[in-house]
Amino acid sequence: MTFTPGPPPEKPRSGWPRGRVGWIAGSLLLIVLGVIVGQVLGNVMLGLLLALIVSIGWIIAYESSRGGRDGKLNDPDDDGARL
Repeated sequence: MTFTPGPPPEKPRSGWPRGRVGWIAGSLLLIVLGVIVGQVLGNVMLGLLLALIVSIGWIIAYESSRGGRDGKLNDPDDDGARL
């Protein structure tokens, strides 16, 4: 009988998910653009509010695209309850 080793032990996770840098950088960029748009419009708070709304939508879209179900409209497991 021979001993066959199993898979190598997994490295401990760092707690920093892959891809987080991308959405943090994108959100910061959108907020900076919001400040610039706010200065052009004459109301920085309005620009920040618009940037916050757009960045939340961008984070949702970014994480959704990383989910691995892009373009798959016919999903037999989808019960319609998920966002």
